[in-house]
Amino acid sequence: MRQFLAALRFLTIVPVPGSLGRGEEDLAGSVSFFPLVGVLIGLFAAAVASVFGEILPQFPASVLTVIAFVAASGGLHLDGLSDTADAFFSARDRERMLRIMKDSHIGPMGVIAIVSVLLLKVAALASVPPEAMWRAAFLMPVAGRTALVVTMAVLPYARPEGGLGTPFYRKRPRGSALWAMVVLVVASWLMSQQWGLAAAGAAMVVVLVFAAYTYRKIGGATGDTLGAACEIAEVIPALAACVYV
Repeated sequence: MRQFLAALRFLTIVPVPGSLGRGEEDLAGSVSFFPLVGVLIGLFAAAVASVFGEILPQFPASVLTVIAFVAASGGLHLDGLSDTADAFFSARDRERMLRIMKDSHIGPMGVIAIVSVLLLKVAALASVPPEAMWRAAFLMPVAGRTALVVTMAVLPYARPEGGLGTPFYRKRPRGSALWAMVVLVVASWLMSQQWGLAAAGAAMVVVLVFAAYTYRKIGGATGDTLGAACEIAEVIPALAACVYV
């Protein structure tokens, strides 16, 4: 339970009482629960999509749905996406890119990355048939949290001095990655046998390609690149629904 609460505390804005889930052992063991937290965020997003989809046109309903699951995570992964974009498109060497990621200021490439990803999410959700919007909204956070676990399994940590992601790397989560993919596949199949599995497969391919790109750039993962992987993976189920539905 402490490890689940650690995952809930880290990945969402849900208040967790006291010091529950704050210890490094709890954080290290919390990785296995990331997909389940993704399911909870997905249920929240699906509920928002269903409610607003009934009372509003699809475009504003899509905007509110995206706002809902961004708010649920406190914008944590968008911050990582912006830092990663600023670093990777800086044309600097590895050490300088790692320093850029630590800078609290956001640069133009970071702004472009955030706006692009949010626009893609909204546009994709607004383009699927109304009956598929809540299903896509559910799968997006599940794919994103699965991406976190898979990326940690395939990439070493890039900062020898440690950083935000260090506690999660105390136990390389290879078994957790398999479990995360099972959760994603089952959730995708339950949402839609027509396009759900295609969404899951496409999301994992994109995550692995991004992991390879990250390794080439900085030799491993950081907390920021993990956030970027999450945000990129979240886009895929909605795009898959656009293609297959």
